Amino acid sequence: MNEISGKKLIETIKQKGKSLEAEMSFFDHLEVLRWHLIRSAIAIAVFMGLSFSFYDFIFDTIIMGPKKPDFWTYRIMCIIGEKFNLGPDFCVTDIPINIINTDMAGQFTLQLNSSLLIGLVLGFPYLLYEIWLFVKPALSDIERKSANGFVFYATLLFVIGILFGYYIIAPLSVNFLAHYTVSPEIDNQITVDSYLSSVATLTLGSGIVFELPIIIYILSKVGIMTPKFMKATRRYAIIVILIIAAIVTPTPDILTMLTVSFPLFLLYELSIVIAGKVEKNKLKAEKAFYEN
Repeated sequence: MNEISGKKLIETIKQKGKSLEAEMSFFDHLEVLRWHLIRSAIAIAVFMGLSFSFYDFIFDTIIMGPKKPDFWTYRIMCIIGEKFNLGPDFCVTDIPINIINTDMAGQFTLQLNSSLLIGLVLGFPYLLYEIWLFVKPALSDIERKSANGFVFYATLLFVIGILFGYYIIAPLSVNFLAHYTVSPEIDNQITVDSYLSSVATLTLGSGIVFELPIIIYILSKVGIMTPKFMKATRRYAIIVILIIAAIVTPTPDILTMLTVSFPLFLLYELSIVIAGKVEKNKLKAEKAFYEN
């Protein structure tokens, strides 16, 4: 009887040791993640400080760019309108809005918030790198090999999305909303917070949307998304993309809507190709496994 009790005691101690080891391992992972996030926050803070120091250029050239009639997008629109005889309305020569500040600390918070946004955009690649360093040890050699280039491709898509949002979606939206009037008696006096929020949301939102192929790749790897499913739901995806384009660019101009939706169509088709490649590699790996 004492021998049985002794065995039970030893087994209980072993199980307690295993649970304690797992618990320590979990907290060790939390500690590692904490340091990855701290380094990412430091990188973003450094870029934020640089943006704060060179704020005159950032505000006049970048933030206020979509409000100026000589902005790159508007100049290209004038050239295209003249070449294809699209009429004088297609050429943007004036943005009839006045930017105002209504808060005592409004201009200071503007500089602080916009510097933080610039810091997030510039520090995003390093944030992805820290995430990759955290996830990498948990992957197998095959998974690690297949995920090579994650930081590069995710950063590339994010940058393309940011540029598309800043040079296409933001200026088209600013131009439309600036010229939209319910009554000529109403002047467009736009607060600086509202202007910054609109431009930043459209730009950052575009950068996030352009990460769709990366998201589909991850979902395909875990078996949630398949090319067959994406092809079957393509017609619904087209409707959703058109709705998104209509919301982002609230303009009745079909050319503008198609300009915004076309890259989203390409991203969806690219995601189907990526999902198909992942599925093909899975089937190939399974076939090799059973043959061996």
